[in-house]
Amino acid sequence: MTNVFGFLEKERKNPPYRDVKDRVKDYKEVATQLSKDELKEQAERCMNCGIPFCHSYGCPITNLIPEWNDAVYNGQWKEAYERLEITNNFPEFTGRICPAPCETACTLAINTDSVTIRELELNIIEDAFANGLVVPHPPKVLTGKMVAIIGGGPAGLAAAQQLRRSGHEVTIFEKSTKVGGLLRFGIPDFKLEKSVIDRRLQILKAEGIEFENGVEIGKDISVSYLRNKYDAILVTAGAGQPRNLPVEGRDLEGVHFAMDFLSQSNKFVSGELDKLLIDAKDKNVLVIGGGDTGSDCVGTSIRQGAKNVYQIEIMPKPMEWNKPHNPDWPDWPRILRTSSSHLEGCDRSWNVTTDKFSGENGRLNKAHLSNIEWKASESGGRPDMVKLDSYELDVDLVFLAMGFVHTEHGVFTDQLCSEGVKLDERGNIAVTDFKATDDGIFAAGDAITGASLVVRAIGSGREAAYEVHQYLTK
Repeated sequence: MTNVFGFLEKERKNPPYRDVKDRVKDYKEVATQLSKDELKEQAERCMNCGIPFCHSYGCPITNLIPEWNDAVYNGQWKEAYERLEITNNFPEFTGRICPAPCETACTLAINTDSVTIRELELNIIEDAFANGLVVPHPPKVLTGKMVAIIGGGPAGLAAAQQLRRSGHEVTIFEKSTKVGGLLRFGIPDFKLEKSVIDRRLQILKAEGIEFENGVEIGKDISVSYLRNKYDAILVTAGAGQPRNLPVEGRDLEGVHFAMDFLSQSNKFVSGELDKLLIDAKDKNVLVIGGGDTGSDCVGTSIRQGAKNVYQIEIMPKPMEWNKPHNPDWPDWPRILRTSSSHLEGCDRSWNVTTDKFSGENGRLNKAHLSNIEWKASESGGRPDMVKLDSYELDVDLVFLAMGFVHTEHGVFTDQLCSEGVKLDERGNIAVTDFKATDDGIFAAGDAITGASLVVRAIGSGREAAYEVHQYLTK
């Protein structure tokens, strides 16, 4: 175990961000990394508590956090990687973009700073890659069974690796030009450089996983064809239907879904596009939605050279919290969070609703907004929204970052339903133990839960892979 008094003797240290004036000029990752000596001290803060809530409560994939903390403290980086790999297929993703619910559940967070769990996780996997420890593990024995996975996001990739290592033939069908889902096309490079994804894909390909990119199931290939060719189908298509804002002026040029903006920006950065289709340079930008996607729109707009960036949220401003401990331990605290993008320059407002958009010659030039307050409903139901004063904002671009409602509906879901699959009341795929039907169609990830965390998608893919394996080998 680590030094039992480490959490009393050492303070938490976060890796610093690159300087703002430098990082807004490129799309390189914003965060830097701590040295190994600093990481040893951070691992030393793990108190080896009787019940590690970080592992048992906070982490959706139950990472063996105290074990690899101890290994890092003792300089056993290979051992740390071996413990990490047991539960997490892609620590290089979660170590960069996971909001770290494990840290808010850390026992230290009851009354002080939690352990820097995510930073330790990231450095463990990066050390493993640097020292040649991350190698393919193709199956030694093949089962002769074939599995089609629809969707190449984190849930599909995790499930594919688990199923392939169990000896099955696995093919991932991805409608986009490249695999990765929102990891590739939704998350900006300044949070996750795409070379990190490509590096992992080389491992997956070497293990024998097949990839069919640019293939849209339901249009290019039917679901019935897959059912005839494959022994099982796993749907991990994600929750791709964004929440719309049905107000006057929504169809004006300049009003876009956030993901349309982010995906084309990522393609431009990677060289897939030779020019930006939606360019924020010298524009007044309004981002509607206060979550991570909205924050990504802020950072991307700033890098494109936006004149001004505004971000509004319809909900009240969260509680400002400047103390080190978690006020809602071990649960995720509802407190104000400021991302690296917000620190780069953004005017944020809460309790604001959008009344309409207006413009000239079909082009957006104003957003009509109202300040609001929420009052308790007399019926005891959801609070009532009461409008206060209204105002206008001169804007050239609006990005709708209000989340996703369910998996995309269309020809694909119609074909799934004709094969016996049902949708739940929210419009996602209904499953029981990841089974959408009793005869070989499964689903996992955001396709069954709605939009969630990458780490939850990985966990869902792993659990679904287990159920598919049981079905194929029963």
